[in-house]
Amino acid sequence: MTVKRMDNVGIVVEDIEAAIEFFTELGLQLEGRAPIEGDWAGGVTGLRGMRVEVAMMRTPDGYSRLEMSRFLAPPVVADHRNAPVNALGYLRVMFTVEDIDDTLARLSKHGAKLVGEVVQYEDMYRLCYIRGPEGILIGLAQELGQHISRVDPLRT
Repeated sequence: MTVKRMDNVGIVVEDIEAAIEFFTELGLQLEGRAPIEGDWAGGVTGLRGMRVEVAMMRTPDGYSRLEMSRFLAPPVVADHRNAPVNALGYLRVMFTVEDIDDTLARLSKHGAKLVGEVVQYEDMYRLCYIRGPEGILIGLAQELGQHISRVDPLRT
C-alpha cells in the first residue's frame, strides 16, 4: 500500500488570528475554522478533555494545507518555536513563492524576520528561512528559470 497524499502540516499557535493574517499574506486561503473537542478528538490525540480551535489554510494550488491549532485545554506543555535549524523533530514548512523579495517585504510587515540570508542554489532556486508568527520557522523558495515545480533540487 502506498500513501495517497500528504493531507496537511499542523502547527500549534497561541494567537490564531495573527497566524491566519500572516499565512493569508503569504498567499494561503482560509478554508475553514472550527472548535474541536469530544471523545473522538481525545481518542485521536491521546489528550483526554482536549479543546482546541483549528483553522485550516489551503495553498493556492489546492494540494496542500496548513492546520493551525490553538489549544484551550489541556495547556501547552512544550515550546519548540525558537529551536535552531538543526533541532531534532519536525521543524519547518517550506513554501514556493513567485518573488522571494516581494514576499519578504510583505511578511516583514507581519513580524517576519530573516534567519540567515537569501541564498541561491545553482540556477534553480533562491532560498531562505524566516521566523514567522510566534517564531515559527518557515522556508521560502523561489524557482528560477524554467525549473519544474515539485522537483527536489538535491536530487538533480
